[in-house]
Amino acid sequence: MAFRRNKLLIDRFDLKIIEQLQRNDNLSIAQLAEGVGLSVTPCWRRIQRLEKEGVIEKRIAVLNPEKLNLGLTVFVMIKTDKHNQTWLDAFKEAVQSFPEVMEVNRLAGEYDYLLKVITRDNQSFDAFYKRLIAKIELSNVTSCFSMEQVKKTTELPLGDVI
Repeated sequence: MAFRRNKLLIDRFDLKIIEQLQRNDNLSIAQLAEGVGLSVTPCWRRIQRLEKEGVIEKRIAVLNPEKLNLGLTVFVMIKTDKHNQTWLDAFKEAVQSFPEVMEVNRLAGEYDYLLKVITRDNQSFDAFYKRLIAKIELSNVTSCFSMEQVKKTTELPLGDVI
């Protein structure tokens, strides 16, 4: 069975391929092909197509922040009273310039933006915070410090795709 999603044709082989790749990108093409029930050449062509179409954005190593002395995760909730393109462009430029900012989401609700920030410790977060508020005008900033990461995954829930 194949389906169209955003003008892309995805079938069960494509889903098997991306499911395997998001779990373990170190598989050889031969291992991957065997695991999804294809021969090597068609499997490789599908991977290339999925990359070209942007389904596979990039392949990366997932690092352990604790092992790299980056043990503090802070969720920063931002409110702004500026809702114009000039401010939005400046905000995007500001958050892009901070390597500590791992994710930025625009929200509906009480807060306008949610940032996921990873730093070494409270002092490094404080330094980040001071640089952030110096770079962009914000009306309210609330920070929540993560006490424990209960679940972490980079795998998308592909069972819900079809």
